[in-house]
Amino acid sequence: KACEAGMEAVAEGPGDKVADGAAKGTASIKSKFLTTKEKFHEFLDSKTQDSKEGKVSDNDVPNETAETSAEEPEAKKLKLDPEENNKSRKPDGKRVRGQNKSRPHMKPTTYDDKQLCLSVIQENKKCFYGEKCKFFHDVAEYMANKPADVGERCYIYDTFGKCQYSLSCRFAKAHTSPDLKNVVNEELVKAREGRTVVKNSLDKDLQNRLRKRSVSFKNFKMKLLTVFCMVVTMASVVIGFLLDKLQVSEEKQNLVKTVGPLTDADIVRLRPCEKKQVDFKDKLYLAPLTTCGNLPFRRVCKRFGADITCGEMAMCTNLLQGQQSEWALLKRHETEDLFGVQVEGCFPDTMTRCAELINNNTEVDFVDINSGCPIDLVYKKGGGCGLMTRSRKFEQIVRGMNYVLDVPLTVKIRTGVQEKCSIAHKLIPEMKKWGVSMITLHGRSREQRYTKLADWDYINTCSKLASPIPLFGNGDILSYEDAMKARETGVSGIMIARGALIKPWIFTEIKERRDWDISSGERLDILRDFTNYGLEHWGSDTRGLEKTRNFLLEWLSFLCRYIPVGLLERVPQRINERPPYYMGRDYLESLMASQHVGDWVKISEMLLGPVPKNFNFLPKHKANAYK
Repeated sequence: KACEAGMEAVAEGPGDKVADGAAKGTASIKSKFLTTKEKFHEFLDSKTQDSKEGKVSDNDVPNETAETSAEEPEAKKLKLDPEENNKSRKPDGKRVRGQNKSRPHMKPTTYDDKQLCLSVIQENKKCFYGEKCKFFHDVAEYMANKPADVGERCYIYDTFGKCQYSLSCRFAKAHTSPDLKNVVNEELVKAREGRTVVKNSLDKDLQNRLRKRSVSFKNFKMKLLTVFCMVVTMASVVIGFLLDKLQVSEEKQNLVKTVGPLTDADIVRLRPCEKKQVDFKDKLYLAPLTTCGNLPFRRVCKRFGADITCGEMAMCTNLLQGQQSEWALLKRHETEDLFGVQVEGCFPDTMTRCAELINNNTEVDFVDINSGCPIDLVYKKGGGCGLMTRSRKFEQIVRGMNYVLDVPLTVKIRTGVQEKCSIAHKLIPEMKKWGVSMITLHGRSREQRYTKLADWDYINTCSKLASPIPLFGNGDILSYEDAMKARETGVSGIMIARGALIKPWIFTEIKERRDWDISSGERLDILRDFTNYGLEHWGSDTRGLEKTRNFLLEWLSFLCRYIPVGLLERVPQRINERPPYYMGRDYLESLMASQHVGDWVKISEMLLGPVPKNFNFLPKHKANAYK
C-alpha cells in the first residue's frame, strides 16, 4: 500500500553511464568494495558453511578473500526449488514486479503441531471444552513434544517480571522451576502494577456490540438530524418564496409553515469542550506504513527521534464490524507521545460512524484520512486516491468526521491521479474551508507510484496555498541533506516513509545534522530490539515468534537497500539508486547487503533461532528476492 515499492524505481539500460563511472540509476561505491553477483553469493555461502564448522567470526573482512581466491568456485546454490522459483514468474517467463499478490502465505499457527491448553497456561484447574479440547493438558507430554528453546533469557520475563506465555514460551528455561511451574518475579511485577503499556485494545464487550450492530452513534445521528433540518428549512423557504410569487390564496399559503432563517445553532453543535490542539510544526512524521509500520517498528523509530507516529491504514468497514485484526492497527505504545490513526473509506456515513467510534473508545491525538492510497483494491471502490476525484463525497466525509471528533482531523493526499494532471492545488483551498487541521502531500501521482522523483517544487506551491494550515511534504527523504532541501521549500514538517524503512536512524541524522556511518553490529542491535519488541507485542510462544520473524523479514526486504556511508564514493545515498553488488567491511555487513530472501532468513535465525522445517516466506514488497 503506502510503502509498496520495488527496486525497479529507476529503469536503466546496461550501457548508461554517469560521470563517476557507475551505471545510471546505480549508487556510486568505492571500487575496492565492488564485486560481482556470483562472487558475492559464493562468499556468503562459503562463510555460512564455515560458520557451521566454527571457522568464521563476524569480524572477518571479506574483500581480499572473495576477489583473490584461486580455488575453484562451488556450484551455484539454489535457495528455492524450481517449483518455488516458478511462482515468482509470470506465465510468459518474466519476473514478477512490485507487489507479489499471489505469494504463498503460511499462518503462524501452522508451525505448532499441538499447543498447550490455555487453561494450563493461565493455571486454571478446569478447561471449558473438557474432553473435546484438542490441546495438550499433560505438561510433561507437551514439554516432550515442544520445539527447543531459542535462548536462555526471556525479554518479557526480564521486563515485566512475569511471562504470560508460561511453559509455551520459547524462552521458558528463564522462568520455569524444576517442577515445571511458571516463575514470577513479584518485586518487578509490583513495580509495574497499574501501568498500561499498550493502549487502544479492543474491548470484548464493544466487539460483541459491534458484531450485533447495537452500538449507538449519538453524534452521528445528531449530524444527520442537523443536515435534515437544514434541508427542510431550505425547502420550506423555497416553497414559501414560490407561493408568494404565484400569489396563491391565503388559505393555501397557511398550509405551508416555514421554519424561519438559518441560525448558527442549526449548524454548529454545542460541544462540552473545544477540540484538542496539536502543534504539528517542525516535526518529523513517521508515515503510516502498511505491513511494516507496526507497533514494534514504530518503537524503534521513536528511539531514534521520530516526533509523530501513526498507525497503519485501517479500513473503516472492518473497524465497524469489530474485526480484531483491524483494531490491532490502532494500538498505541506508551512511548508514542504524539500518535494518530489512519482510516480509509469511501462513504460519508461509515467514515463518520467510524470516527465517532474511535473518538469514544481510543486514546489518539489526531485522526488521519487516507486519500492517497494507490492500490486498485481501494481505488476502484472510490477510496484512497479515488476521493480526490470525488470532491463532493470528500467534503461530506471531512465535515461529518470533524463534527464527531474531539481531536484534529488530518488528510494525506497525492498530487493527483494522472501523472500529468495535478489536482492537489485545487483541493487544498477547499479543504481549508472544510475544517482540516493538517495536510500531508506525497509528491507523486497515483500513476507515477515510485517511477519518478517526488515533485518538491509542486509541494512548495501547495504549502503556500495551504497556509496557515500546516502542510507536510513526503517523498524521497533518505538523508539529512534531503531533509534540509525539503525544509527550504516552506513546508511545516517532513513525513518519512521508505527512508525510515531503509534506515530508521534517519531521524537521528536529521536532528544531529550528520551522516551516520553505522556499523553492522549496531544495525544488528536495532534488529534485536525489534525482535524483543515483537515478542512483547505478538507473543513469545511459537506463534508469536514466527509472526515476529515474518514482520522482521518484510522489513529486511527494505533494510538491505541501505549502503554504509563508509563505502560510498559520493555521500549521501539517493533513494532512487540501486545498490550494486558489494562486499562489506565484515561478514555481517555483507550479509545485510544481500537482496536474497535466504540470507534474510539467516539474519532472522541469529535473533529468533532456526526456522521450522515447514517454514516458507516470500516478501510482499520485493518479489525478485532470488539469485
